[in-house]
Amino acid sequence: MTLDPLRRPTLAAEVLETLRRQITSGTWPVSSRIPPEPELMRQLGVARGTVREAVRALAHAGLLEVRQGDGTYVKAASELSGAVQRLYADQASTELLDVRAALEGKAAALAAARATDEDLAALTAALQRRADTWAARDLEGWIDADWEFHTCVAAASGNALLAELYRSLTEPLRASMTEFWDRPGFDGADPAGHEDLLAALRNRNPAEAARQADSNISSTADWHRDTV
Repeated sequence: MTLDPLRRPTLAAEVLETLRRQITSGTWPVSSRIPPEPELMRQLGVARGTVREAVRALAHAGLLEVRQGDGTYVKAASELSGAVQRLYADQASTELLDVRAALEGKAAALAAARATDEDLAALTAALQRRADTWAARDLEGWIDADWEFHTCVAAASGNALLAELYRSLTEPLRASMTEFWDRPGFDGADPAGHEDLLAALRNRNPAEAARQADSNISSTADWHRDTV
């Protein structure tokens, strides 16, 4: 059998991968504006056409959004997250909640067995920020803290693929959280599914952790039904 000669990646492919790493590593966070073309050309030592080709490819993959006359912004942290946004940006959130329920219950059960002291400390800090931002009526801060708690649970599962799948839901689900903010009776500091879930993780109780995660999703689904 004859093997084809190996080919070195094109310069555009190398630039694309460099920019992609800036996004997936969080160096360029979601919603941030990336450096303008002249700056990228200077830093990378490449021509304008090479930068444009890489940016175009990343925009097609859903990671970047080019806004004419404004700049280029990070739209998603991974291709998977970008695909979820394209598929569900205008869809009813019930389908996303179904997927979230499947992931969160399993993540919570695994985290009860695998969470480290560092994981538990991060979860505790996220819940404190969640309570503080709710009391201060800081919507963006509350959304950040609430979502950080849930992504930390997924990370504490010790399953990298599960955590990545969960993070892919970030943008569409974060957008939906604003629906609850001013709903009469909504308590953004309710311990159910949060402090109670953390207690189950500390107690190394997988069944109770999964139950608390399911309870939180059920409550979220109820609020979604009330808003449509």
